[in-house]
Formats: sequence, structure tokens, C-alpha cells
Amino acid sequence: MAEQPAAEIQLLRSQKATLIEILSGDADFVLQHADARSLLSLHGYQQVKACRIPSEKVTDLLDHIIQRGPEAAKGLLELLKEKDLQETFPRLDFIKHLQVNTSSSGTKAMKEKEKTRATKRKQAPELPEPLPSKQINGSHLVNEKQLMTVARAIGKCWREIGRSALDVSSVKLEQIEEDHSLHVERVFAMLRYWQTCQRKKATAAHLHSLLSQGEWALPSESIDFLLRTD
Repeated sequence: MAEQPAAEIQLLRSQKATLIEILSGDADFVLQHADARSLLSLHGYQQVKACRIPSEKVTDLLDHIIQRGPEAAKGLLELLKEKDLQETFPRLDFIKHLQVNTSSSGTKAMKEKEKTRATKRKQAPELPEPLPSKQINGSHLVNEKQLMTVARAIGKCWREIGRSALDVSSVKLEQIEEDHSLHVERVFAMLRYWQTCQRKKATAAHLHSLLSQGEWALPSESIDFLLRTD
């Protein structure tokens, strides 16, 4: 029989999708903190750093740390509980309440819990608990009307949002600023560029997630429409 993965790795894998969604808001910030704790090899750091799409960068980071083993996985879980990470990503608060039980009984209990959850999934699809029913949507590709509405909600910090949240280069932002004289047109052009780069990943929910993180996070009332179907 194959050896059962360590509890830290199992826990990290179980939260992988949630962490990708949250940490994509500032993937470089997480990468630099992880590197400062030597959670990645030099080759792994360079490989993750070279990735330009935030969600893919976080995915590669998590995969690399999981592959390095229990110590690296434990180190990342501890890092995510730190004050700097918690303040940058408020939605990481749930990490502080997760329990890692490395005993055999704990591993067995985790396996039983996973079996129970798998059975429930077959009976009825699980829905994310924090979101109201009307907001468990946003999987559709964002359209130009939605982008324009978002553009009107973004103020003078649009360049910072472009660089930090949407991973748009400074050179591209300067080009957009030269090509468009009106503020809303500049912001709309930036969002359209992001949409083009993301392709099939340019969903309304993804954009909402990126614009909900950090000091530049937009008010929920100005972007929550992205999560509605109407």
C-alpha cells in the first residue's frame, strides 16, 4: 500500500483551491515571504517567480511546497497565520482555526472526515458557506458592460490596482495612459487588457476576488454585482 501523505500536506491540499483564490490577490507578496522562510528551493523560487499570471503563480508555489514535504507544508501554514499575511489577506483568518494532528489517530480521523465529505458531495453538491445563495455565481466570463461598471468604481489608485491586483506591467500602464485621455477610458483599457491576457480565466468571480484584496480593495457594494447572475 502507498504511504499516506503527512497531515500537514493533506491539510494544505484540502485548502488548496481556497488559498489560490485568496492569495492570487498579491501572489508576489506571498512568494517573497515564503522565500524569506526558505520554503522553496532556489530553482523552485525562480520557476514560480517567472510565472506572470497570479493564480498560476500561487498554484505553482503551493505545488512546489507540497512536493518539498511536511516541513515545508508546515512552514507555509505557519506563515499564513502571521500578522503581515493576515492583514494583507483578511480572508485567511480561517487558517488560524485549522488543526493539524500528526498522530495516527488524527490521520485516521481526517481520512474518515474526507470519506464523509465525499459521500455528501455525491448526494448533493457542496456550496461555499460564507456566500449568500445569490452570490454563488460569477463563473461566467466577464463582459465589457461589467468592465465599464468596474472602471467607473476605480479612482486615482488605478495604476496600483493594475500592477498589484491585475499584474499589468508599468510599461503597459504608461502606454494606456498615453493612448487615452479620460480616466474612465484608461481604467477600462487596463481591465480589457487583463481580460485579454486571462482569456478563459477572466471570469467575473476571478475579477471580484482580485479587486477585494489589499489596501486598494474596492468597496463591496461597487463590485458585488460581478457575483450575480442577473
